[in-house]
Amino acid sequence: MRKIEEVLRLKWQEQRSAREIARSVGIGRTTVAQYLARAAAEGLSWPLPEGLDAAALERRLFGDAEQRLPGQRVAPDWQEVHRELQGKGVTLALLWQDYQERHPDGWQYSQFCAHYREWRGRLDIVMRQVHRAGEKRFVDYAGPTAAVIDRTTGEVRQAQVFVAVLGASSYTYAEATWSQQLPDWIGAQVRALAFFGGVPAVIVPDNLRSAVTKAHRYEPDLNPTYQDFATHYGGAVIPARVRKPRDKAKAEGGVLLVERWILARLRHRQCFSLAELNSAIAELLAGLNARPFQKLDGSRLSHFEGLDRPALRPLPPHPYEYAEWSRVRVPPNLHIAVDGHYYSVPHPLLKRQRDVRLSAGTVEVLHQGQRVASHPRSHQRGGYTTVADHLPEAHRQYLDWTPERIRAWAGTIGPHTLAFIERLLHARPHPQQALNACCGVLRLGQAHGQARLEAACARALAVGADSYRSIAAIVDKGLDRCRVPTGAPAATPIAHANVRGAKYDH
Repeated sequence: MRKIEEVLRLKWQEQRSAREIARSVGIGRTTVAQYLARAAAEGLSWPLPEGLDAAALERRLFGDAEQRLPGQRVAPDWQEVHRELQGKGVTLALLWQDYQERHPDGWQYSQFCAHYREWRGRLDIVMRQVHRAGEKRFVDYAGPTAAVIDRTTGEVRQAQVFVAVLGASSYTYAEATWSQQLPDWIGAQVRALAFFGGVPAVIVPDNLRSAVTKAHRYEPDLNPTYQDFATHYGGAVIPARVRKPRDKAKAEGGVLLVERWILARLRHRQCFSLAELNSAIAELLAGLNARPFQKLDGSRLSHFEGLDRPALRPLPPHPYEYAEWSRVRVPPNLHIAVDGHYYSVPHPLLKRQRDVRLSAGTVEVLHQGQRVASHPRSHQRGGYTTVADHLPEAHRQYLDWTPERIRAWAGTIGPHTLAFIERLLHARPHPQQALNACCGVLRLGQAHGQARLEAACARALAVGADSYRSIAAIVDKGLDRCRVPTGAPAATPIAHANVRGAKYDH
């Protein structure tokens, strides 16, 4: 459902074409057209009405089977349509009218045009791209790397060089990062937008893994973090097609210039930190942008000031906070594992797959695009973060029992009982996992008497038992009344930091 909302936003707010939307969102153009047609039929507009969440939007657009669009349509001979358009005065509207006369139940005009543009896009036509001011930002990494020397060890580490170029002015940004991995990729883009002082409408990346999780000629799947980044800044991501360098000619040209006018000049310069390298790049970058064009008046800087800067959208109040996305299934204990820690999820979502957004300080769980749980991020591996309202009533009552409360109850019965409870708590990876068994053991004292439970625990300690079932079996068979086996350990509780000894200082 997030894709439907993104389609509507890109069409109505960003004024993008169906082709661009399809490539940005990672779905077919026919699907884009269906989403838009259904939304138009429902009288929707952007922004969507308040209270219309992802689930309500899905029901509104697809709840009634009778509202589904008709199936297969009769397609015209697109090659003939293309040839006819070469004639003087012939338009798509005229050709569509001819098509409607032959096929009254065929496509409407908008669909007719969309399918023709899709067919035409498959032709290998070389054309000079005309970039509108403030529209596109092309991004890529340079092929050559830059060396950074460790001042202590002398080790040489190679840094990647990120390049961003605005379409209309060719105004260029470059910086060095340690890798092309997702955190460095997103961080470089955030800093590039700050350098430009505004946001272009479209980002055109290459098909590197940090941008596109699954490359495809027409429908690439974007990395969810990269999509989240684009949504934060209000732009659309339209990756270049695989092995189609003409789609990002500006980026290719910008990379070439950075290699020649910046990296080549730094080839003999020694840099001892990434910050030092970026300082040198920034100094040479200013000269590159101020350098006059050979065949045009002005420079990249002057064209940027006159063309792109006025057309860029303003930056949001806060820069994008890096976050990684994953998809997890809610397990029976209602705690999902994220980076080694366990976070609670509302119990109605049991056994369902949900999206998880992990930022530096927050873990968010989303259901149909809506946040249903949010926790401060914890770096305690194996730990649990639980919100009581996420659990059923029976589980909430269970949370009232803590290891300290269990130990206090066991201490009122006797030292053997306390020692056995300590053994139970340490027999599980996490003390919370042993609380049920501990409560069961202590309740045997209510049913059979504390004296019998103390004797049963003494016998269990002697034979090395460490489970509730062992104590229950001893009491059930009356073994607690028998003599404890020879060699039984002393009744002193096991050593533990939370057990107060004789030397405890009040």
